[in-house]
Amino acid sequence: MFTGIIESLGTIHRVIPQGEGKVLQIRCGLDLSDTRIGDSIAVNGACLTAVHLEKHAFSVDMAPETVARTTFKTAAPGMRVNVERAMQLLSRVDGHLVSGHIDGTGVITRIENKSNAILLTIAVDTHLAGQMIEKGSVAVDGISLTINQCTDTDFSISIIPHTAKLTTIGFKQTGDFVNIETDMIGKYVRKFLTRTTASVPETEHTDISMSLLAQNGFL
Repeated sequence: MFTGIIESLGTIHRVIPQGEGKVLQIRCGLDLSDTRIGDSIAVNGACLTAVHLEKHAFSVDMAPETVARTTFKTAAPGMRVNVERAMQLLSRVDGHLVSGHIDGTGVITRIENKSNAILLTIAVDTHLAGQMIEKGSVAVDGISLTINQCTDTDFSISIIPHTAKLTTIGFKQTGDFVNIETDMIGKYVRKFLTRTTASVPETEHTDISMSLLAQNGFL
């Protein structure tokens, strides 16, 4: 489990093909002395298992499913990545609960400067957009962010200078692809409500509303 608060920028040093999978060798600024082989590390939001460790470098195995669902299809040496180790339940939990299981990818369609913030618009498939709400949480390349606005095809986020400086989001340009993980609690609520209304005739189906949430015990 992760928080979406990035600990370090890393750089892919080497990509080793393994059939449809890959092994990534990554260097970063973190002191990994207390990290063990088998520990989970989120790389651009994808939960991966450390299989080799050095003080400031690690290697991870990437299964074909992970490659297919993420931007790592085009991973190459020199690519910058966001790195976060699994959270500890001994300190404050900033950000939001992030599983590291990528739901899909999006593409940046617009970048706009507004005062001290950078506004990004990201286009996504409708099934991902359907799991988002305004002011809800989303992880973009593993970064915990708040959704400003969302439609059936895209959403917008606001990036403060601190986030732009410490993560890969500050390097992004229009046309770049990013990994997306929608809010896990929202997904469970949506699935539950979809199942409970599955037997309702199509003509009686309604969108999720405050009254529907209350009827099902969420309020």
